[in-house]
Amino acid sequence: MIDRAPAPHLAVVGAGPAGLAAALAAAARGVRVTLLDAAPQAGGQFHRRPAAALGARRPQALHHAWRTAERLRESLEAHVRAGRVRHLTDHHVWCAEPGPGTEFTVHALYGPEQREPAEVRADALVLATGGYEKVLPFPGWTLPGVITAGGAQAMLKGTLTVSGGTAVVAGTGPLLLPVAAGLAAAGVTVAALVESADPKALLRRMPVWAAHPAKLAEGAGYAAALLRRRVPVLTRHTVVEAHGTDRLEAVTVAAFDGDGRVRPGTGRRIPCATLAVGHGMLPQTDLAETLGCRMDGLSVRVDAEQRTDVPGVWAAGETTGIGGAELSLAEGHIAGRSAAARLHGTRPDPEGWARAARAGDRLRAFAAALESVYAPPAHGTEQITDDTLVCRCEEVTAGAVREAVTDLGAGDVRTVKLLTRAGMGWCQGRICAPAVAGLTGCALTPTRRPFARPVPLGVLAGGPDGRDDMSDPTGRESG
Repeated sequence: MIDRAPAPHLAVVGAGPAGLAAALAAAARGVRVTLLDAAPQAGGQFHRRPAAALGARRPQALHHAWRTAERLRESLEAHVRAGRVRHLTDHHVWCAEPGPGTEFTVHALYGPEQREPAEVRADALVLATGGYEKVLPFPGWTLPGVITAGGAQAMLKGTLTVSGGTAVVAGTGPLLLPVAAGLAAAGVTVAALVESADPKALLRRMPVWAAHPAKLAEGAGYAAALLRRRVPVLTRHTVVEAHGTDRLEAVTVAAFDGDGRVRPGTGRRIPCATLAVGHGMLPQTDLAETLGCRMDGLSVRVDAEQRTDVPGVWAAGETTGIGGAELSLAEGHIAGRSAAARLHGTRPDPEGWARAARAGDRLRAFAAALESVYAPPAHGTEQITDDTLVCRCEEVTAGAVREAVTDLGAGDVRTVKLLTRAGMGWCQGRICAPAVAGLTGCALTPTRRPFARPVPLGVLAGGPDGRDDMSDPTGRESG
């Protein structure tokens, strides 16, 4: 009787489009996969769906890529049933570390209070941790009723609820269109879509858009939906203030001049109960940084196979640069194929590899064009008054940040943090760091942290042992 060595084991962190694609590609090539994710079901933000208990009759109405989501879900379930993939839901990964030998250990917290430790040991890692929203502060942005654009979409997709009957959607970026269209379709009165980008910049990129007719059709569909519902669209405008006492009651929006500054005398007040605001996305790179992966600006640097410079670690999706769900799928597929081949000591097949690489390159060009069009306004921080809270966790105002530079000599974001505590709170600067950088005129740079999320001291002190077997002691394994 011949004893066969166990199949190599790959841990994939994140079950959004990139993580799902990586897990499925690796499992299809004979690799055991453990897929860890903080959410109760796979899909990430893009493929978020309502809980089954809500009894949604037509959940596909909230998604323009429902068929893709269903195909991914069905494939995952098939691999879970076959024992090739272990899907651990409600697992919040806080650290990943190498060793011993060529092995990696992924540390997570699970349970209702995220205090129960778990460990997964694997031969290689794929980091598909996604991104998070960037919001630039303005007077009144801490009022109840002011939420992120992605938050509004998550509420609608995941809980079938909205935060108010009248909404303004504002900021910049391609996310605003589907958010406004989704809210309007759900019965919300969208009082205005306020976009700071110049539509002329979109026209100048027409050769790039023409190479992606499906994306053009998608955008046109959202625009048509807003037109049917007579939603006013204000381009080259921004929210300068949110008004209210106990909660949001109205916003003031104003136009930009040719230099990207708010033009005096253009303000208009719009009553609303909800302001969904966002200024693009930033890569989530904490785990990659704890492993020592090299960064390329704010993104994890990878090669053509999605490999980082740390042996045995791949990265895919928004963590390597914001590019959207389709690019995340392509990069995840490349990472999964590459990881499987390397673990088996082979190379990916040339034909399939070249096809996947071409798709990735084409989508990256599209993402780069979007980024150039939807850059936040150059002088956006000028509208932030000195008494506006910038760091909500530590209640640090814009005036304190400016004083750290002008009076105390701070020359970088880290020094401002030490002098003012901006960024020392629960979010560790994820929300306020872009605003602090803008106010100080400093570059926004990655901040290497020992942990990707808050961890109880009892876990760090060696609390209950984590488990790493192919059963699911937590009761949260999903298929």
